[in-house]
Amino acid sequence: MQGKVGLESSIQELPGIGPSRARLFGRLGIKTVADLLFWFPRQWEDRRESQPLALIRPGNRVTVRGRLGRAEERRPRRDLTITSFELGDGTGSLALVFFNQPYRKGQLRRGQEVMATGKVEMRYGQLQMINPEVEIVVRPQGLHSGRIVPIYPATEGLSSRLLRSAVYTALKTCGADIEEIVPADTRERQGLLPREVAIREMHFPTGWEQVQRARRSLAFEELLLLQLGLLYDREEGEGIAHGPDGELVARFLAQLPFTLTGAQRKALAEIARDMEAMRPMNRLLQGDVGSGKTVVAAYALVKTVENGFQGVVMVPTEILAEQHYLNLCRLLQPIGIEVVLLTGSMTGREKERVRQRIEGGEARVVVGTHAVIQEGVDFARLGLVVIDEQHRFGVSQRSSLLQKGKACDLLVMTATPIPRTLALVFYSDLDITVLDELPPGRKPVQTYWVSEKIADRVYAFLRREVKEGRQAYIVCPLVEESDKLQVQAATELAAYLQERVFPDLRLGLLHGRLPLEEKERVMEEFRRGKIDILVATTVIEVGVDVPNASVMVIQNAERFGLAQLHQLRGRVGRGEYQSYCILIGSPTTEEGR
Repeated sequence: MQGKVGLESSIQELPGIGPSRARLFGRLGIKTVADLLFWFPRQWEDRRESQPLALIRPGNRVTVRGRLGRAEERRPRRDLTITSFELGDGTGSLALVFFNQPYRKGQLRRGQEVMATGKVEMRYGQLQMINPEVEIVVRPQGLHSGRIVPIYPATEGLSSRLLRSAVYTALKTCGADIEEIVPADTRERQGLLPREVAIREMHFPTGWEQVQRARRSLAFEELLLLQLGLLYDREEGEGIAHGPDGELVARFLAQLPFTLTGAQRKALAEIARDMEAMRPMNRLLQGDVGSGKTVVAAYALVKTVENGFQGVVMVPTEILAEQHYLNLCRLLQPIGIEVVLLTGSMTGREKERVRQRIEGGEARVVVGTHAVIQEGVDFARLGLVVIDEQHRFGVSQRSSLLQKGKACDLLVMTATPIPRTLALVFYSDLDITVLDELPPGRKPVQTYWVSEKIADRVYAFLRREVKEGRQAYIVCPLVEESDKLQVQAATELAAYLQERVFPDLRLGLLHGRLPLEEKERVMEEFRRGKIDILVATTVIEVGVDVPNASVMVIQNAERFGLAQLHQLRGRVGRGEYQSYCILIGSPTTEEGR
């Protein structure tokens, strides 16, 4: 490591983070140490108290403490290693079971005192924890136990545990460098925490009250910065006056395989009026999942291309970028518009090829992550900027992209329902269009929460739906213990369901580590009805449209954020059939319930 690590240092400069792990952080949009410190937990788990083993019951998620006894390793088949440890505390015993984690045998040893957190199950007449989070006890309060523990939004290959360790290191290394933004007298008047304290309490709270104080302090700061940024951004200059809709727009609308809703037609009219005016368009498009925002955005992109300009779509994650890219290719390539994809994980040669096509003007529509605002990405003639999941980007990132062109039109999209009063605060510089109408024939999705104890009944219901000609998704729970467990869990769940539950049905598997071409092949088979049930990770969260899919089953739903559940539910209810979203879970916190 060279020099002092600071807040603007690359994430790779932190101890324990090499190039491959830095790329995984990049998938979450975490490039610098500051990005990491502002990657806040999605929830917290109270692991301050451990339960005696004699009192634990199957179905509950608990923290236990005891000493490790004998270890056993089995290989029931070539691609499966099961490592188990006996855990005892004098009142009872429990088996800690790990799938495909043979390194545990060298990491954990007989006689060690450990704390383990996980869900208790009764298997083969024995209480077990499957793939628990384990910490060796070396002090009263550990990093992963003995405290209120942060649970982070993770990604495949980067667990919440790894994120927790990285944040701890970042706070230790650079915490003192966090500068104050809100003046001291304002903080005192509003009862706010100092910025450094608030960030520490968000990640590693000393109590539940401090979590709320930290949240309030950082929310106040964010709103203050947002308002200042909007005031700075508000100066209006002369924009691009696009011409009326011509032949290219007409061909685009004619080839759509569905009829636009009244709300979509109204949105197109408002966007056309904005884009044909002399001042730059600044419009927010808000609509529930499935309301048809992508088609509206595609119309704006076609309009700018028809007028000789380029359009760019910026999204927060690579998975979302891939899905937007595939959807826009299907919509725009038939009318001769070239769409390209630009993300951080592409090879240097791939990026350079795409950058040359952008600069040369051959690429008329660009879809990408933060990579599109980096230096070296120069547009021949940028006319329209579309930003999806606007709340995931800062005002500065939005401005950076707009500066790639001259007086560009701006369309920002969100699926998050925004009350009008909040919209006036957050988006006071934007005109607002709301897609408040679902396509004709669609019925509201019926949502149910059920206990894991009746999962068999859910599978029976799913079988009946498939028998009637429908299709279904089963979303694998988030796994946050090990680098590769998310993909492994989805793979094992698909194998279990195919062998034990649905041996006569056609199952498919989709996860983030599949190559883009393979993902598209699986989704195309699902669209064509060649797959009855698609087992997937949250890779299907956005952009998947299969009207015949009528059931969404989400396992361990308490592990997902509300926004994720909202997006996942939006994958069904896209056809004429009554659709269902079934949440299977055993929430242990009030927030989870």
